[in-house]
Amino acid sequence: MRIATWNVNSIRARHQRVSAFLERENIDVLAIQETKCRPEQFPYEPFTTAGYEVAVHGANQWNGVAIISRVGLEDVQRDFPCQPAYGNPGKEPVVEPRAISANCGGVDVFSLYVPNGRELSHPHYRYKLSWLARLREHASSLLEADSQAQIALMGDWNIAPFDQDVWDMEVFAGATHVSEPEREAFFAFADAGFTEVTRDLFDQYTYWDYKQLRFPRNEGMRIDFAYCSPALTKRVTGAQSLREERKGKGASDHVPVILEVAP
Repeated sequence: MRIATWNVNSIRARHQRVSAFLERENIDVLAIQETKCRPEQFPYEPFTTAGYEVAVHGANQWNGVAIISRVGLEDVQRDFPCQPAYGNPGKEPVVEPRAISANCGGVDVFSLYVPNGRELSHPHYRYKLSWLARLREHASSLLEADSQAQIALMGDWNIAPFDQDVWDMEVFAGATHVSEPEREAFFAFADAGFTEVTRDLFDQYTYWDYKQLRFPRNEGMRIDFAYCSPALTKRVTGAQSLREERKGKGASDHVPVILEVAP
């Protein structure tokens, strides 16, 4: 089975690229982030026509996640228990559409869009750390309930866990994505028994900003990951990111990450 994750930065703008990717790479399940649309605005037809089922969680032109599967789509869960809410100053906090999960061919696939954090002094940063802590607690509870659970926590984590995951640490001094609390929150999933399976299988950035010629200069970040449960980790035989998807007109600023999962 081939399971992928991709922050597409607007599914309505890029559904043709996504459809072509699914066919070309023979993808069975795709976790999507930043759909940027309400469920009724999602372009279902290209995917359902190709034999995929679709589960969507979105609210407006921000955030949004989805799962597309041709190997089954069962037990769909939008959000996760105790997922924190966030509201800009003066606005009522809401639970943003940043997480969706479903059982796809026996694997519980999570599509996750971790909050950005914005600045270290910003309330969004504290929200990010709280969001990750609650997700870790939920993931831990799933493993405690079933040590053989097949779980893939996939998506845009908005964290560069190691210095080599950004092109220049000096540029990120005092910024989000590389701070110690964020990295500790990321590694806490390993402490909970999960394994980030892509690290040893490829060495490449997964995101390049549109600004300042970041992509031609290869000034990128590695922020898209897949944490797998012990039972699923044993089945992962390969992983890759597709740098070519960052090229051409209408490309997302992220590229897909693909897992090969043995039967």
